[in-house]
Amino acid sequence: MILEIVKYGQPVLRQKGAKIETITPEIKKLIAAMLATMEANHGVGLAAQQVGVVKQLAVMDVRAVTDRPSTLELDGQPADVASLMPLVLINPVITPAGEPVAGGEGCLSFPEIFAEITRPGTVDVQALDAKGQPIAFRCGGLLARAVQHEADHLNGILFIDRMDKKTKQELQPELDALQADTKAKLPKK
Repeated sequence: MILEIVKYGQPVLRQKGAKIETITPEIKKLIAAMLATMEANHGVGLAAQQVGVVKQLAVMDVRAVTDRPSTLELDGQPADVASLMPLVLINPVITPAGEPVAGGEGCLSFPEIFAEITRPGTVDVQALDAKGQPIAFRCGGLLARAVQHEADHLNGILFIDRMDKKTKQELQPELDALQADTKAKLPKK
């Protein structure tokens, strides 16, 4: 099932997700729908808030991106990134492990808006997987960027919050237009 992606201007994007205590049939259904939605929209990551659900759940798949490599370490050993894909992170805890690196980012909740964002180039990740089992890994490159971008969503932080002032000022007319369009489509209270 393909879900509607929430656009900038929807209040749910600013809400911190609730921890997921048990993997219920509803959570399993949500994971499957989020993966299908991400794939249908050609995204590399999707957080629950982006489909209007306020939970600590994100999905990712970086395999389709060949021009921005990712690295993965499991138990301190290099591993094949594809072995974890598609990746489901429940209640993730992200710890910076590398120097800040600038890189291009976009967001399915901000169609056609892209910017250079500086984030740690490597991070350590602890979370639960789709079955509720603990997973831990270190990642770099695009995967590290995607993990941090989606973890931000789970805490109500958007990539525009990470832009430098000049970039955000340059994009402000587009951001204002998107926000106004989204708010105009919200149901009236």
